[in-house]
Amino acid sequence: MADDGKAARILDGLQNDLKALCMETKKKYPHIKDSCEEAIIKVRGAASNPQSTLAQITTQILYPLVQAAETKEPKIVKLSIGLMQRLIVADVVDAGSGEHIVETLWMLMENGIEELKVLQSVTLLLTTSSVIQGPNLAKALVLCFRLHFTKDATVVNTASATVRQLVSVVFERVLAEDSKHVKEETGEDDTDDSMNMEELKVLSASPPKTLRPAAADAYLMFQDLVQLVNADQPLWLLGLTEMTRTFGLELLESVLTTFPSVFYNPGLMECLKLIAMELLESILSMFPTLFYDHPEFNFLLKERVCALVIKLFSPNIKYRASVPASVQQATPLDKPYFPIAMRLLRVVSVLIQKYYPLLVTQCEIFLSLMVKFLDGDRPMWQRGLALEVLHKLAIQPNLLQSFCTNYDMKPHSTKIFQDIVNSMGAFVQSLFISPQSSMAAQLAGGGQGGSQGQSPALLAGMPVGPGVSPQPAFFYRGVYLPLCVNIPTGQAKSLYLEMLDKLEPPTIPEGYGVSVAYYCLLDIVRSIHLVMMGPHATNEGIGGASEHYKPNEEDRKIHEQLVNSAWCGLLAALTVLLEACTDEASTENVLKAIQTFASLAGKLDLTTPRDAFITALCKSCLPPHYTLTVLNNASVAAAASSSSMNRGHQRSPSTESQHQYYDSEVRHQVVAVGTALATPSLPVGAQQGPVMLTNKNLQCMRATLSMAHCHGGVLGAAWHLLLTTLQHLVWILGLKPSTGGSLKAGRSTAETNAVITTAVIADLPVLSSMLSRLFESSQHLDDVALHHLIDALCQLSRESMELAYTNREPSLFAVAKLLETGVVNLGRVEVLWRPVTNHLLDVCQHPHVRMREWGVEAVTYLVKAALTHKHNPPLKDNQKLQTLLLSPLSEVSLVGHPDVRQKQLESLLHILHSCGELLHHGWPLILNIIGAINDNHSEHLVRLAFQCLQLVVTDFLPLMPWACLPLTVDTAAKFGSQTQELNISLTAIGLMWNISDYFYQNQEKLRASLTSDNQVFPDFPGVPNMPPFDKLWMCLYARLGDLCVDSRPAVRKSAGQTLFSTIAAHGALLHDQTWQAVLWQVLFPLLDKVRQLSDSASTDKVDQGGNILIHHSRNTQQKQWAETQVLTLSGVARVFSTKQNILQGLGDFPRAWALLLDFIHTAALSKSNEVSLAALKSLQEMLQAGRSSSGIPSNYSDHSDAKNCGPHPIAEETIANWNTAWKVWHTIGAEITKPPPDEVTRGSDAYIPSQPFLTALVHIFPHLFQHIKPRFVVSDFSRLASVLSGCVSVPVHGDSSPFILPSFTEVVVTPLQEGVLQALAAIEKEVTEGNGATKAMVPQLFTLLLQFSSYSCQAPQYGNVITRPHTTKGSTDWVTMNFVPFAEKSLSMVVSLYHTTSCWQEVIEAQVLKNIIQGLIVPLRMKYRCPAQTTWKLAITTLLTVLQEGLQLAREHPTHFREMWPVLGTALDSFLFSNSPPPANQSSEDAEGDESIDCQVVELIREEILPYASSTPSDFIVSIMVLLNKGSIESASGTDSECDGFKLREEFAKTCFETLLQFSLLTPTDFDVKLDNSDNAGTSKGTESSNGNMSQSIKGCLGTNDSTQITTKLAVTSLLHRFREVLVRYVEDEKLSGKCPLPRHRIAEISFVLKAIATLLSSLKKAPVEKVDSMTWAQLIGLYPHLVEVGGSSNSGTPQLWRSLREVLLQYAQLLHPPTTSSSVDSNENSHKGVINGT
Repeated sequence: MADDGKAARILDGLQNDLKALCMETKKKYPHIKDSCEEAIIKVRGAASNPQSTLAQITTQILYPLVQAAETKEPKIVKLSIGLMQRLIVADVVDAGSGEHIVETLWMLMENGIEELKVLQSVTLLLTTSSVIQGPNLAKALVLCFRLHFTKDATVVNTASATVRQLVSVVFERVLAEDSKHVKEETGEDDTDDSMNMEELKVLSASPPKTLRPAAADAYLMFQDLVQLVNADQPLWLLGLTEMTRTFGLELLESVLTTFPSVFYNPGLMECLKLIAMELLESILSMFPTLFYDHPEFNFLLKERVCALVIKLFSPNIKYRASVPASVQQATPLDKPYFPIAMRLLRVVSVLIQKYYPLLVTQCEIFLSLMVKFLDGDRPMWQRGLALEVLHKLAIQPNLLQSFCTNYDMKPHSTKIFQDIVNSMGAFVQSLFISPQSSMAAQLAGGGQGGSQGQSPALLAGMPVGPGVSPQPAFFYRGVYLPLCVNIPTGQAKSLYLEMLDKLEPPTIPEGYGVSVAYYCLLDIVRSIHLVMMGPHATNEGIGGASEHYKPNEEDRKIHEQLVNSAWCGLLAALTVLLEACTDEASTENVLKAIQTFASLAGKLDLTTPRDAFITALCKSCLPPHYTLTVLNNASVAAAASSSSMNRGHQRSPSTESQHQYYDSEVRHQVVAVGTALATPSLPVGAQQGPVMLTNKNLQCMRATLSMAHCHGGVLGAAWHLLLTTLQHLVWILGLKPSTGGSLKAGRSTAETNAVITTAVIADLPVLSSMLSRLFESSQHLDDVALHHLIDALCQLSRESMELAYTNREPSLFAVAKLLETGVVNLGRVEVLWRPVTNHLLDVCQHPHVRMREWGVEAVTYLVKAALTHKHNPPLKDNQKLQTLLLSPLSEVSLVGHPDVRQKQLESLLHILHSCGELLHHGWPLILNIIGAINDNHSEHLVRLAFQCLQLVVTDFLPLMPWACLPLTVDTAAKFGSQTQELNISLTAIGLMWNISDYFYQNQEKLRASLTSDNQVFPDFPGVPNMPPFDKLWMCLYARLGDLCVDSRPAVRKSAGQTLFSTIAAHGALLHDQTWQAVLWQVLFPLLDKVRQLSDSASTDKVDQGGNILIHHSRNTQQKQWAETQVLTLSGVARVFSTKQNILQGLGDFPRAWALLLDFIHTAALSKSNEVSLAALKSLQEMLQAGRSSSGIPSNYSDHSDAKNCGPHPIAEETIANWNTAWKVWHTIGAEITKPPPDEVTRGSDAYIPSQPFLTALVHIFPHLFQHIKPRFVVSDFSRLASVLSGCVSVPVHGDSSPFILPSFTEVVVTPLQEGVLQALAAIEKEVTEGNGATKAMVPQLFTLLLQFSSYSCQAPQYGNVITRPHTTKGSTDWVTMNFVPFAEKSLSMVVSLYHTTSCWQEVIEAQVLKNIIQGLIVPLRMKYRCPAQTTWKLAITTLLTVLQEGLQLAREHPTHFREMWPVLGTALDSFLFSNSPPPANQSSEDAEGDESIDCQVVELIREEILPYASSTPSDFIVSIMVLLNKGSIESASGTDSECDGFKLREEFAKTCFETLLQFSLLTPTDFDVKLDNSDNAGTSKGTESSNGNMSQSIKGCLGTNDSTQITTKLAVTSLLHRFREVLVRYVEDEKLSGKCPLPRHRIAEISFVLKAIATLLSSLKKAPVEKVDSMTWAQLIGLYPHLVEVGGSSNSGTPQLWRSLREVLLQYAQLLHPPTTSSSVDSNENSHKGVINGT
């Protein structure tokens, strides 16, 4: 339906047009009108008949149209042409019709009518169908050609376009024809096509027979075009009357470009494959690839076209712009003519690009000729055209590879590729030589300005200097060339090759040549890269880890040739361009090209080009003239290789210096000013000025980094160049290494010496991270490349170290980056570890601080990183790896610098925290590191190492192998012995305690795992086959023992305590035999060493340094050693005490025991109280502990009878041990208590033992006695007694007396005295409860006790040392003890002992009672003068007590007690009549109490002595009577007595008097006398009532003899005389006193006398008459007047006095007359009584 509608519309249109034509011609041209009408009818018929077609009636329609055209009237012609076009468009024109149309159009052309319409019609005719062929086609083409040369510009342009289009149409028909032919004959062999080459050589207007019609037309047309260009007549295009050579050339070029396959088809199947590739490669290609092979066309190309091209080159080559025109013999045609030259090069370009495989030889000629276009003496437009063509070639990698393969690699061929590149390099360099550039510009034609060579700042008045974004340009040596075109990478953009409308050479802008050359060079590098790396390679990330270059041998050779041919020219051009670039983008492109090329050379192992390019890159990073020898050296090699090319590149320094600073300053902003890094080539002390970095330098630096990052694997030895450059840049920028090796900007200008702009400050972190990434990427390098990198870094670092030796600030770049490289390559740590760490260890030893700081930072960081890295196999199980990784850290210990050691220890601490649990095999190294301290190290260093040790001991002991445990102990001991920090030493000792705990808690595990490895444990001689576990303990004990003799007291103390605590806590784990080693290799050597050091210690005061106060007890070394002595001695003693059961099993225990006692003995005699006291405590501890193991039962002493316990056999060895102990004790006691010589009187001149010491000594004895009492004899007791008495007599120093002596009011014994008494109590117990052998000691015991008791009144002397009593103050330093309580307790013990033993024969024979009484005399005599009143009271009580038992024994054994009686008499007399007055403040109660004691004594006499007078020596009785007499008359003995302080003892006198009278005056029948003690006893009734008892006690006991009589008489006479004196004195005093009453005691005295007289009278009256002589009576009666006087004179008598007086006067009643016989006397007396009673 659609087609029918279309046909109907065409027919309608035709009808309408024909109608219009009919109307137009009906008047003037009726025949045309008729023809039109006929045609209309035909059209209508066709429209109404579906079977008929338009084609059938085309001829009838065409007829009127031709007629109409012939009228030449524009309107009719226009209608006619319109209708023709409609027919052509409807595709109804056949060959015949077509010929008519062509003829008609030719006619119109010749007549110049409707030329545009004619052209339009021709185009439609030829493009809508292919019916026009052969001569018609030629005619149609000629028609168009001819219209091209009309005068109308519009027509000319249209004709030009039409010709081009129609030429294309002709060739398109060939394509269509070929494709149709292929379809029809697929699979069939075309055997008919056999071409005759000879036939082709002959020019002919007929085509070769082998060609099909369309191809034949194309062939003839192409042949004619060549003919036209060659200025020959065309053979086919007849009728071309005027045809310029130019136009023909244009057509020829167009044909060649569009239809290459017509001339060359390598084969049908191959063509089908290449369709896609050739679309990409052919930039100017408009059609797809052709698939047919036309040898005829090939022939034309080779034979005609190439010859033509070479011919056309001639004028261009011969012409020299620099030679004057007059000299050149050139015809006008031979002079280079821009349109021809330009089109020629276009043809050449197409030939080379499209037909190179066909024209290899010809292309060599073309290229050689074209290269010459670049010569400096060529016109600029010619050079520009050549550059554009070369650029088109340069972007095609395959083409360049072909050039290289076909020319450069052939032995005798021209090296075309090398020439191309070199000429390009020479061209670029030539542009920057100002004079030549200017001359070239002037000679090039076209009005070029003279601005070339101006300073850019003046260009067009535009600022192009620093701080302004510059226009992309090249500025070098004062020559300024802008980058005036922008061509995308990999594309060629022609400007002058496209100027087809220009007849004159155009003006080439300044900079165009350098711009195209710049792009061309970049594309050459790119193409070489694509050739080597494959079509998919890109410039970004070129040569990265992902790209692998693995060519076959043939390809490799080609690639090497490419690089070798290109590198010199490229280097020459690119280095100049790099220096000349003013903008970042261009610089970046050049840098990329250099990088790429260097990497390609590296991949091929072409070291010279590689190093030359890298050197260029490195130089660009640094400021001009930077003195870097390494780069200059490297560039010399490159220069040698490219001397031919580098004439412009290698310039003298003087030339450079004129321009370079100016250039860089003008072109590029200076972004950093810093100091140059000194180099070894620079003399020491030479001053280097500041150096400036521009932003371009930084850009080049980034490129250098990128180069190293992406192509590190191929750099090899060039690493050193790169790294040296980077190091210098980093130095100038002031980047300093930070943790992990990355670089960071210094925080301040002072720190970096660099002045950096704000823009770059932000950029520095980027540069730093790029640097880091560079070294991180080393993990992708293979092992060889990695070693190259490490070697370069080490070499760089060694250079820095050399520099630092001269005290110049070194760069730490190499060390930091060596670290970074190591860290990222830990996955293959074995490859790099040794070279990296060995070098870093060398750096650690460098004298320069910063250098070694970073050396150790790198080592430690690496080790830490390596230990935390996840290795395979895991680090935990890999012993070799652990040792490898830790070895460098261990080797740092050999470095003497403290800062290095500090860093080492800090990192070790970190390692322990982070991965200590993994390091099973590394502990020996770790412990060696920790233990590598000495006293030269600082306190901080020691503390740091110790923190590590603490961590090891607290957390890691269970993880380390057993073999490391002794090393751990040694290490801890090292810290104990270091002297830098006391607290660390003390804590280290604490750690050793922790270690011992660990041994204890893990004993089973350790016992199971330990082996006797002689390399691990030291040797312990004397104890063969010691178990390993015990050896472990011995290591610990031995080390602690060493620390016990440290020079510092606190360490000694702590070590000692730890040693003994450890032995105490864990000693049970040791085998018995090991104890031998403990004793003889640890403890006794320790004691001996301590003793030696203590003896040799200084007594000078220790410097108290600082504000630390030292107590006076520790202010000398000797005192400090004393403390150590105390600790060790007590510790060893405690070991003996607690481990005695084990030790006794050892064979040499007695020797050990004796040796320890010897140490104790020596220490006890030390002048230091502290040491001596401790020695005793140690002794005591040994003895106490020994009780349970000595064979003596512990309850032995608790039994009342030792026999109950049964016999206990005691080993001889044990007996000997205890005897040794007793001897030592006695020796100590004897030596220590020996008084100083007689000449010493000041205590400070002699050594006087302290009270605590003596106390301790004495306290030991009871324990010792338990062991020795079976063998304790009298001689032993004598030795004991001398020690005890010596101890007691030692005075106390005044300063300490308040703490030892009791106050005066307290009655207590001192600890020493208490101890002495306890010792004696132990002896007493043994004596009283023991066997008979011990009784012999009793007398000596009494003697000793009595000696002690005597001290209450007289303290013992200590030699001749002057002392003062404890109760007084004075200048004497030494104070006598308060012996009162001690003496009294001794006396009490005497009493109790005597009570027990009084009846023992030994006691009786030793006259113990006499000794006791003798000992009591002094206190009894002193009485109130005793230091304590309790003393005499106790003494008298003791006397009374012992006499209770002793008097009986004395009467029973008169012989043994004979000497006792006189002593007793003395004692009684001394006491009762002491010359010591009572204290003045004594109360009446106390006085009465004291008097009652006196009375008790008299009672004793009355009851225990006088009744047994017959068995008592008479001398003693007489003395007793005298004593009683003295007592009875005491109150009357003198009137002054009370004034002397003596109190009247009324009761005592009465008692004495009564006793006297009772036992001396009374008869057996008269027992009536008793003096009443009460105040009311004045009556005889009271007296009588008390006589009953008295009589019973005296009955039969009164023996009378002369001596008694005499004594009695003397006593009575004396009494009476005393009475008379009292009475007389009283009367006199009474008279004198007047009304004042006499004192109470005088009243009492007179009253008492009166009573006494009354009593005496009464008694005498009852006595037998013969017993009382007359003198007595006379004396009595003589008293009577005085009695009366008393009564008369007494004014103030008391009732008691009056009663007494009355009573006595009544007694005189019977004496008023002499008495008669006895009976009368009785009666008289009775009557007298009655009288008295009655009054």
